[in-house]
Amino acid sequence: MTNDKSRDAIVVPVDPQVQPRYAGWTTYARLPRLEDVSHADVAVVGVPFDSAVTYRPGARFGPNAIRQASRLVRGYNPELDIAPFQVCQFADAGDIACNPFDIGQAVDQVTAELTALLSKGTRAVVLGGDHSVALPSLRAAHAVHGPVALVHFDAHLDTWDSYYGADLTHGSPFRRAFEEGLLQETNMHVGVRGSIYDKQDLVEDAKFGFSVITCRDITKLGSDGVIERIRERVGDAPVYVSVDIDVLDPAHAPGTGTPEAGGMSSRELLEVVRGLDQVNLIGADVVEVSPAYDHAEITAVAAANVTWELLSVFGRKAR
Repeated sequence: MTNDKSRDAIVVPVDPQVQPRYAGWTTYARLPRLEDVSHADVAVVGVPFDSAVTYRPGARFGPNAIRQASRLVRGYNPELDIAPFQVCQFADAGDIACNPFDIGQAVDQVTAELTALLSKGTRAVVLGGDHSVALPSLRAAHAVHGPVALVHFDAHLDTWDSYYGADLTHGSPFRRAFEEGLLQETNMHVGVRGSIYDKQDLVEDAKFGFSVITCRDITKLGSDGVIERIRERVGDAPVYVSVDIDVLDPAHAPGTGTPEAGGMSSRELLEVVRGLDQVNLIGADVVEVSPAYDHAEITAVAAANVTWELLSVFGRKAR
């Protein structure tokens, strides 16, 4: 991604010191809409779909909740020393309409729209929706970049085979992605914890090219150690980052479909995501925010800030 100085002037979000942050368009961080710019280097895209969940529903309302919470975002990231919205063109592409009654058709619809967007040279950060939306996002990324190294933040592996005969669920996107050849063999799970169905799940997961950093490992390694492990694992490969908000402890993210005790803190997750500024980031998603179970926008605020750090990383790479 390069910042082409010959393009039209960058359209930046509304200045919160001119118009209060609770007013105006509810785009992510009040970014311009995609139709209001000539080209977007990076687009935020909502996928309000949750028909593939196995426990609590409600993540279809996640994109709007994240956008609402993002009104708190200001324009400068002091940790990364970047004002990303002034470096390259960001925009909000709105939501992709997909069939809530047919998982397969919905995945195809999201794949088609994201592929069309990425083919124009735009990078995407997808706001879910349940974790099944990662599969069409990876398909679109693969169409442009080839096989990617996946850095997956989650309490769960999400490499299970099927649920009740359905092979497209929020618990199986990365098994399907591996089977379709979308992934390299240098993938990483971060934040895994809690009970699983069988010890064999871990054996099969390793066959899909995943290394695991558990929450217990995070306690020992610290954020810097986790960042170093990720960088060593993915190397120079094109990297796709998938963030299931349940990687956070329920104290930091109660509003999610399958909460697990003992997770990362918001601070730890933000530190690690921020540390990905040295990898070849090509796409990302932030999923599984279910606002019906949220309190005081705790989960939505966390997801909005994870998204902000991802956008800041894109800005650093463009600078």
